[in-house]
Amino acid sequence: MFPGAITDIAGLSVGHHTDTRRPTGCTVLLCPQGAVAGVDVRGAAPGTRETDLLHPLATLEQVHAILLTGGSAFGLDAATGVMRWLEEHGHGVQVGPARVPIVPAAVLFDLWVGDARIRPDAAAGLAACDAASTAHPAQGNVGAGAGASVGKLFGIGRAMKGGIGSASLKVGAITVGALVAVNAIGDVVDPATGRVVAGARGDDGRTPLDTLAALVDGQLPAHLMAGMATTIGIVATDAQLTKAQANKLASMAHDGLSRSINPVHTAGDGDALFAVATGGSGKPGHLTVLGALAAEVTARAVLNAVRAAHSLAEPDLPCARDLGLQ
Repeated sequence: MFPGAITDIAGLSVGHHTDTRRPTGCTVLLCPQGAVAGVDVRGAAPGTRETDLLHPLATLEQVHAILLTGGSAFGLDAATGVMRWLEEHGHGVQVGPARVPIVPAAVLFDLWVGDARIRPDAAAGLAACDAASTAHPAQGNVGAGAGASVGKLFGIGRAMKGGIGSASLKVGAITVGALVAVNAIGDVVDPATGRVVAGARGDDGRTPLDTLAALVDGQLPAHLMAGMATTIGIVATDAQLTKAQANKLASMAHDGLSRSINPVHTAGDGDALFAVATGGSGKPGHLTVLGALAAEVTARAVLNAVRAAHSLAEPDLPCARDLGLQ
């Protein structure tokens, strides 16, 4: 496991809510005093909320939380609970008589597991905020990663357990961290070795198929399903960034997904990464350096997510640990 977490950045806290009725949940990153933010959506089947506000030409400059959630588009309802928590605690943009919290969100598809009628809702978002802490967040089968799976190109019956992971790096006075919920169609690959850590399984149910190698070899999935995966996450830094720079940071962080997930950004994934800059270091940072670090911690968070995951029995989703693939 790689060290560090996104909460190593002062001013940020993370809370999970994991549903006890089926594997699903949501995860919130709180920055209640406000932080500059950007986003880059690469997958062709995204489910998002308030991402237009993060465009450099949009008026609002800061967000107060970012939500990652399961439950497909239904799960966006959890953002209402995050807004409620922030409003009750006096955070948000003052608009006339009201204070309006800004909470961008992204969802992943985890309706494969258990009763699909159970999805994160406003109460789940509120509970995630109540659980938020500056401690290193739990990883694996929690929050938005509870029902995540990977290696689904050849069907859920040959997939493995995904999850949520975090990592951070500090270089000089600046820290960069990532929090990623990994629910990809593709395999998770260790960039250092090229070895599949979690992904589609072969006929024996235990050996990695290696999705890309199978495709090159002419093996094609019997049925391609759109919009049933998605990796979502957040990169954050205490460097001072403009809104345009935050959007570029989110874009560069996607290189970390490309290194650690193969294939990625597919027609069936809604891959989206947010970027948050608190400015707490008092340093402007160099965007090229920050982008390189963001890609690295994103890849590390992806690997931590599947290495921390635990197997699910129904559907059969073994984890990397149980198959000896770590």
